[in-house]
Amino acid sequence: MTDKSFRASIEEKVAAGERLTREDGVALYECDDLAWLGGLAHQVRVRKNGERVMFNVNRHLNLTNVCSASCAYCSFQRKPGEKDAYTMRVEQAVELAKQMEGDALTELHIVNGLHPTLPWKYYPRVLSELKKALPSVNLKAFTATEVQWFEKISGLGASEILDELIEAGLESLTGGGAEIFDWEVRQHIVDHDCHWEDWSRIHRLAHEKGLRTPATMLYGHIEEPRHRVDHVMRLRELQDETGGFAVFIPLRYQHDFVDSKDGKIRNKLQARTTMASPADSLKTFAVSRLMLDNFDHVKCFWVMHGLSVAQLSLNFGVDDLDGSVVEYKITHDADSYGTPDKMGREDLLELIRDAGFQPVERNTKYEVVREYDGPVSMAERRAVPQDVWS
Repeated sequence: MTDKSFRASIEEKVAAGERLTREDGVALYECDDLAWLGGLAHQVRVRKNGERVMFNVNRHLNLTNVCSASCAYCSFQRKPGEKDAYTMRVEQAVELAKQMEGDALTELHIVNGLHPTLPWKYYPRVLSELKKALPSVNLKAFTATEVQWFEKISGLGASEILDELIEAGLESLTGGGAEIFDWEVRQHIVDHDCHWEDWSRIHRLAHEKGLRTPATMLYGHIEEPRHRVDHVMRLRELQDETGGFAVFIPLRYQHDFVDSKDGKIRNKLQARTTMASPADSLKTFAVSRLMLDNFDHVKCFWVMHGLSVAQLSLNFGVDDLDGSVVEYKITHDADSYGTPDKMGREDLLELIRDAGFQPVERNTKYEVVREYDGPVSMAERRAVPQDVWS
């Protein structure tokens, strides 16, 4: 869309800090001027966060890949007895976490399959033992889908479950399980019972208990732009109510090009999907930043987008690049894009400075751990050969 009156209207709203409408969001996805769209999102991003880019030093820990669901997009899940199915004992999880402790780790990010036979008490026990072993590390654990699963296997309500998890050391839920909320799409991509009503209920409860949580959206599969807009509108309304979301994270749907040791292709969508292009990803970041006026931060999870798109996203509304990660299994069981599993602190500092921004290390609660020097001048950069990120 290149209509001048539309552009002028959006520019006026953005300059005035006026909330965009659902119709505005759909029209922005139709816009063919990516630079203009990015410029608008960047205005909002600078207004909220300046030229700073946040990151953290984290590790991902997946306790089990055994799952009772078979979601259409998921390559991570395994059924009991499959060749590479696994479930960690509590002691194994602690031992692995201790191996990850170095480099001033501040966060463990824990998500899992919906295991059909593990007892509910396993989960708070894991958190409690991890917290004892790593007392200074924030535990960011479990999707709303997992919490609803815990309701099923325990007979408890989500409020009691969250209380017990918080007592064991939980400091944030993860944002997963959101995918796309609209039922028109959702019924074709998920294979569990946690939908918008339960996802929002559980995050609302978490916010009431003082947790700040992330929110995600899985895009680039069978959904249309209107479904993405509907998704962020629901989140915006819930944020108006609770104020408990810390960050929004668009997650790029991945194809299965290289799957597990057994050679099975578990992704049921890829025969009719092409994945989001870099331009579509940047547009999604920009529209999300413009629509979500009540969210402080928008994150690019670089593992799913690649390093070049991650750098570009910082000019399209993004102000957070997640963390150092290491051994991210949820999509790296599937992809073959050459995106690294690990970016250390120095790598992230270089990536952010190379894009022209100031790195700021944070913790799970988005509290500043350390501010670093900003990028060197263009003259200094031109004086020596520069690395090119793939």
